[in-house]
Amino acid sequence: MGRIYSLANQKGGVGKTTTAVNLGAYLAHMGQRVLLVDLDPQANATSSLGVDKNALSRSVYDVLIGSETPASLTLVTTCLGLDLLPASPALAGAEVELLNVIARETRLRHALQQVSGRYDYILIDTPPSLGMLTVNALTASDGVFIPIQCEYLPLEGLAQLLHTIELIRQRLNPDLMVRGLILTMYDRRTNLARQVVQEIHDHFPTTVFQSVIPRNVKLSEAPSYGEPILTYAPDSPGGLAYEALCQEILSSERI
Repeated sequence: MGRIYSLANQKGGVGKTTTAVNLGAYLAHMGQRVLLVDLDPQANATSSLGVDKNALSRSVYDVLIGSETPASLTLVTTCLGLDLLPASPALAGAEVELLNVIARETRLRHALQQVSGRYDYILIDTPPSLGMLTVNALTASDGVFIPIQCEYLPLEGLAQLLHTIELIRQRLNPDLMVRGLILTMYDRRTNLARQVVQEIHDHFPTTVFQSVIPRNVKLSEAPSYGEPILTYAPDSPGGLAYEALCQEILSSERI
């Protein structure tokens, strides 16, 4: 059975989708079989891998609300070993429609059980909220990666996310764990960024990853070309940082 990890943060703009796409690409590059599940109605992970979200007739929405299986909708990406369960704008209605569905919190978990044996890793990119889609993702997951922008406000919202994770653990998924905090958008030129990094290391010394993702123009450009940083600019600071992060993740899971 593969490991299932959500990337979650209720604050937008913290590098969550960038991290989901590039983690998936580098894990696949390092020999892992990876499925990226785009559970965000904005479908940015889908677009970032070169798929036209507006041209899709079916998506993860049909898995959650209808009777489609993940295997029937999975797309092969240009990255060898990385598959995509795409999102489309229709997913925006799922939050409301799921309210009337039996066992609504576990729809995604039951669906992913059908394909988890095919992959070493399933990564779920969640929307920037703590609504029903994120609850489905956390209920389906073994753990959570939390991207945190190296600024004050994202740090302030971390307590709310950790509280939500604890509620999910108590009521729906007792095995859920915080897999690690990922520091993103780091600008070493600013005192604030350095202070945030230090504060997170002080409060979560065993949870935060050592690899830090810098602010990098190439990371911002890559999605517009439908590519992960692995193929767009692997030698850029962003590419090297995500490569180091994946190596750190794989090394920690062999312990």
